[in-house]
Amino acid sequence: MALFDRFWKGSRADTPEGAGRPAGYFPLYESSRPIEDEDDDDLPRPKVSATPDYETWDARLGEIDEALVVTEKRRLRWWQRDYWRARSKWWWTGRGVLAALALFVTLIGWLAITAPLSKSLEPIAPPQVTLLASDGTPIARQGAVVEAPVKVADLPPHVVEAFLAIEDRRFYSHWGIDPRGIARAAWTGYGGGSTITQQLAKFTFLTPEQSVSRKAREALIALWMESWLTKDEILERYLSNAYFGDNQYGLRAASLHYFYRQPEKLRPEQAAMLAGLLQAPSRYAPTKHYDKAKKRMDLVIQSMVDVGYLTKAEADALPDPRIDVRTRDDNLPTGTYFADWALPLAREGMEASYSKQTLTTTLDSRLQALASRIVGRAPLGKAQVALVAMRRNGEVVAMVGGRDYRKSPFNRVTQAKRQPGSTFKTIVYLAALENGWEPDDTIPNTPITQGSYRPKNAREQYSDQITLEDAFARSSNVAAVRLFQAVGSEKVIRTARRLGISSPMTEGDPSLALGTSSMTLMELTAAYAGIAANEYPVEPHAFPRGEQSWLEWLTTRTDSMSSGTHEDLEGMLRAAINRGTGRNAVLPIANYGKTGTTQDYRDALFVGYAGDLVVGVWVGNDDNTPLGGITGGSLPARIWADFMRAALKIDAAPAPVAEDTPDPEGPVQPLDVIEGGEIPLGEDGTSLQVDREGMTLRQEGVPIELRLDGGGVVIQPAPAPSAQPPP
Repeated sequence: MALFDRFWKGSRADTPEGAGRPAGYFPLYESSRPIEDEDDDDLPRPKVSATPDYETWDARLGEIDEALVVTEKRRLRWWQRDYWRARSKWWWTGRGVLAALALFVTLIGWLAITAPLSKSLEPIAPPQVTLLASDGTPIARQGAVVEAPVKVADLPPHVVEAFLAIEDRRFYSHWGIDPRGIARAAWTGYGGGSTITQQLAKFTFLTPEQSVSRKAREALIALWMESWLTKDEILERYLSNAYFGDNQYGLRAASLHYFYRQPEKLRPEQAAMLAGLLQAPSRYAPTKHYDKAKKRMDLVIQSMVDVGYLTKAEADALPDPRIDVRTRDDNLPTGTYFADWALPLAREGMEASYSKQTLTTTLDSRLQALASRIVGRAPLGKAQVALVAMRRNGEVVAMVGGRDYRKSPFNRVTQAKRQPGSTFKTIVYLAALENGWEPDDTIPNTPITQGSYRPKNAREQYSDQITLEDAFARSSNVAAVRLFQAVGSEKVIRTARRLGISSPMTEGDPSLALGTSSMTLMELTAAYAGIAANEYPVEPHAFPRGEQSWLEWLTTRTDSMSSGTHEDLEGMLRAAINRGTGRNAVLPIANYGKTGTTQDYRDALFVGYAGDLVVGVWVGNDDNTPLGGITGGSLPARIWADFMRAALKIDAAPAPVAEDTPDPEGPVQPLDVIEGGEIPLGEDGTSLQVDREGMTLRQEGVPIELRLDGGGVVIQPAPAPSAQPPP
């Protein structure tokens, strides 16, 4: 009833005309029926008027309609068309202004991040870097020839005019984009369609791709630079970064290279020739294509006449410029295996600048020449080779990444990931020693007949028990796998990680004991450097490092093994050389190392150390085909020994001898073939072992053995088996 109170007609009950008729309502929303007594809620009624106020009613009804419209709008969703059609022009105008402001702020932020003005002050190509050996001998030079930036105020007018005439005639009058210049270039066929500002934006901030989006970004960045830089600043940055061919970046470098004079002293014809190079620097380089450069120069001079920078008489009087290229130590190689590895490391810490850099490396020129000479004369056949030598602290002093850098710059020291074979057993035995095993502990050396993985020993040589030291020296595969399973794969992998090996290794894979996890030769050799120094991990590096500060020493995490464990492991490494698979690497001084040969003779390695050098040698084929019988104890061990003898100045390095009698059978699983190994003499366990110093006769079960060498016949005790190792 409250709704109908608004339309109360007023009461005439007290008049004769209204007698017997109740004060009611105009019949707008319901029939004019009598008001029941029970409907009378005794509410106060407004005063009845004899004349209805229709305008007030219409206003109130309009308010109701508006309220209904608002309610309906609230029910609409933004994806419905009526939601937007109901918006007023002022609403759309306000929202448009806000969107434009937001777009402008976003654009400014994007340009500030992607196109910082400071970047236009940096050279667009890495400046030239010359690498020196540790003794100061230049070994390689890479990078662009970049000289100091130029100043427009210091240049003769004809130098600036030559570039403006051919590249951007209206440079000082446009705002970064020149529609008239684009039209003129399209009509005449010469003159750049892009302004100098656009060209600076392109080679400073963008890629050379041809697309509409790139051109749009180029225009935006050009407007951005025009807003914040003066015209002279833009021109200076352009001339200081543009490419002029022959690896010359910037006007100063090009002027010195082609005419051997500073740009402040360039003659008009020289400036015109340099300005003509910008369209196609390699095609117009006057050192190789003088006729094309001369033709392009004539076009620049004609443009200068058209603009009014030169008269016709002055242009006709200009002579042909004479090229004056001076050689400046250009005989240095631009790339070597070592330089390709070292330069990216050097540039990581270099600030962008126009100055040339000369860096001294850790490379030893004598050892590098020695490594190249020894590898070059090794009887490799068609196989590839890699050698890396480093100090115990990781300083790389020699690197050979392949047989010929010019034919194959692929670095097999740092880029090739190959199986390390039995050289990985050193890590397995180290994990065992750190978990309570002793070199004299024994382990079964019988064939593995259970499980899905059943490796075999070289030449099917087995025994009931074998000491850890003998198993390591003879590179017993079955003993290594059993030891790996006894120690646990997680402990072996943890030991490898502590030594700095980061390549993937699968837990629970028994073949990991025989070196089936691929890694680089650099990574493997660095692990042996950590063993040699008994401080790891060792990080190979190409540039000298100063002594650590106390803070670096405090925050740098290193690990080491106990002196007893280190002594036991080195005893095993010596045994592998002196009476095991690595006898071809024997030196007259204390030396330590391990051979490695992967399945089907696909990789042959020897890694070891003597004196202050740690050296790794790999031989293999890039396509992973078999080597034809070359093992880690043969050619790699001899290359290692030859290098060590000469590097440590022990004696003259003899020429390596080619392998003529490879094992005709070949291994079934990753293994090491024992060079000059034990020769069985019967079925009772009697065997003869021959090495360089003599021969040894032994029989299983007999506590003594007979040794014959240069000192005569010696009877010595045979190694006695000990108790079973701990679990």
